[in-house]
Amino acid sequence: MTEDWINQVKFNEAGLVPVVAQDAQSGRVLMLAWANAEALREAAATGRGVYFSRSRGRLWRKGEESGNIQKLHEIRLDCDGDSVLYVVTQVGGMACHTGRESCFYRKLSGGVWETTDPVKVSPEKLYGH
Repeated sequence: MTEDWINQVKFNEAGLVPVVAQDAQSGRVLMLAWANAEALREAAATGRGVYFSRSRGRLWRKGEESGNIQKLHEIRLDCDGDSVLYVVTQVGGMACHTGRESCFYRKLSGGVWETTDPVKVSPEKLYGH
């Protein structure tokens, strides 16, 4: 695989690009995270959702602790080259560390955030803490 593709990604000053993960079947947005060039290269090479964890300061292979990996079908780049889309199958059905299908489980309703999605598996059971 040639490296031309990575040079077309516009990383921010921290060397990161936002990555939206979308369910391949339903089209639902599952999560937003960040990736550096190394994460994008690994994702492309392995066919798994790989990101850069800003809080841990290292690569984050989705599901490395919970087992809920992302099988990567496509990597897409937006028109400006500064946002990436991973089209994935979310193994285990949960992308969120709260045990929900999507990280976007709250909607604004009447000036307050309303929880719309149930917890499928408690974080304690997922992560053991």
